[in-house]
Amino acid sequence: MNIGVVGLGRMGGNIARRLMDAGHNCVVHDVDAKAVDALAGEGATPAHSLDELVAALSAPRAVWVMLPEGKITEDAIAALAGKLAADDVIIDGGNTFYKDDVRRGADLSSMGLHYVDVGTSGGVWGRERGYCLMIGGETAVVERLDPIFKALAPGAGDIPVTPKREGRDPRVAEGYMHCGPAGSGHFVKMIHNGIEYGLMQAYAEGFDIIKNRGSKELPEDRRFDIDVADVAEVWRRGSVVSSWLLDLTAAALAGDPGLDGFEGRVADSGEGRWTIEAAIEEAVPADVLAAALFARFRSRTDHPFSDRLLSAMRFQFGGHKEAAGPETKQSKT
Repeated sequence: MNIGVVGLGRMGGNIARRLMDAGHNCVVHDVDAKAVDALAGEGATPAHSLDELVAALSAPRAVWVMLPEGKITEDAIAALAGKLAADDVIIDGGNTFYKDDVRRGADLSSMGLHYVDVGTSGGVWGRERGYCLMIGGETAVVERLDPIFKALAPGAGDIPVTPKREGRDPRVAEGYMHCGPAGSGHFVKMIHNGIEYGLMQAYAEGFDIIKNRGSKELPEDRRFDIDVADVAEVWRRGSVVSSWLLDLTAAALAGDPGLDGFEGRVADSGEGRWTIEAAIEEAVPADVLAAALFARFRSRTDHPFSDRLLSAMRFQFGGHKEAAGPETKQSKT
């Protein structure tokens, strides 16, 4: 298929590369001309303006927007909408607030355009591992774009088949899911990231307790000098708490056991806050997820080992650098 990709940053560039690896033709655009030229050197069709991008695509067009959530994405989608034609599709793969998706879907539909929101998880490892995709949009449009989603998804791999899934959507076992209408994809991704906050916080606090067991403030016969990097490694192998996050934690600790390369200021990218707002709307208790969010707020003034480990995990999976000042929004987990 032919597809446009707008935004060639940490994830957008690798999304284009994975699509090209699968034989799709990508027309790429970014405000950074060097990023466009770099992808062109790898086989993409360069577009140094949105007009060039639209002109290079055949109808019905599909354009994947991979930009930071907020005004940047809003402006890019509005600009694209003014240049596209009836039956063209705009795909937002960023971490957009799902209520904005619902509004955009209705607005674009009134213009004869289609809107698809794709919660995208995979971080900087996505080109190699594939991206877990949570998709919202009209059924017919999502099915039209299936070759794109299938190429980006990780595939079934060697993960054992889940018992009693006979008759269910086979795409889910390939790593991508049509969640429902516009907004539903980013809603599921929002909750995914809220859960991620909780999982990361649990690992961080647990390892902090192990590390501090050697404290001289404890009775001597209860002190243990335990290698946290080795604990992470042994837990990866057969433990019920094993996960990809634990794999990344083990990698971070193996290279820097004291995590001296991290200050411990842990940014939140928005989805954790939105998850708690959704829980309040639904009157659903979310004690762990709320505590994990508030722990990130606290990390901006107090930086224990647990917060440095959170920063290390975020850098491992998403290439996120620590915020230098007050809370900033970062995206893509």
